Amino acid sequence: EMCIRDSQSTIWIFMEKLNMKILKTICIILLVYTVSAGILFDVPRLPILNETIRVLYFHVPMWFTMIFLLFLSSINAYRFISSGDLSYDLKSYNYANIGVFFGVLGIISGMIWAKYTWGTYWTNDPKLNGSAVGLLIYFSYFVLRNSVEDESKKGKISSVYNILAFSMLIPLIFILPRMTDSLHPGNGGNPGFNVYDLNSQLRIVFYPAVIGFILLGIWIADLRLRILKLKN
Repeated sequence: EMCIRDSQSTIWIFMEKLNMKILKTICIILLVYTVSAGILFDVPRLPILNETIRVLYFHVPMWFTMIFLLFLSSINAYRFISSGDLSYDLKSYNYANIGVFFGVLGIISGMIWAKYTWGTYWTNDPKLNGSAVGLLIYFSYFVLRNSVEDESKKGKISSVYNILAFSMLIPLIFILPRMTDSLHPGNGGNPGFNVYDLNSQLRIVFYPAVIGFILLGIWIADLRLRILKLKN
């Protein structure tokens, strides 16, 4: 019976490593394509945006990656609450870290894009303010974790907070901006890019970019999780 368990464990580890190798390969191919096509392919000549629309291939996928990783973080937080297994708490904490990292990159790239299109790095826009508030909520999550020493108590308190934080993030980014005026496409009556882009020139780069950045986020999270396990 022990031999069977050991063999099953070995097969599982092998399959996990194989899946990560495939993931890394696809990630590299998609990101190389994104950078190359994002620079070389033609883009729609839209008013005000012009060539700056190429930032779309990096700015928006970073936000999608953030949301995906924070979703995984909240799922693992729920699994920890259900099981009490600290490994889920570690995964939840790890995904939150990498998710917020991509969120900060999204904010920075968005500010640079805003400077060239709106003339300023920051405006009183509900999408921008909601994104900033969402990140601040997650910064508070890290402060909360560091303020509790007992690992079990830390996991329970931060996991509950994590789930609440994600449930607040979605309305702040996707719902509230649509209920008022916003400069962002697809919000507050401002048409989305799919309305402008009738030839789908952006989609052939944008969709692979989203997948590539999400895979990059998973890759980084996997590496960091291994480091955390070694430290613990």
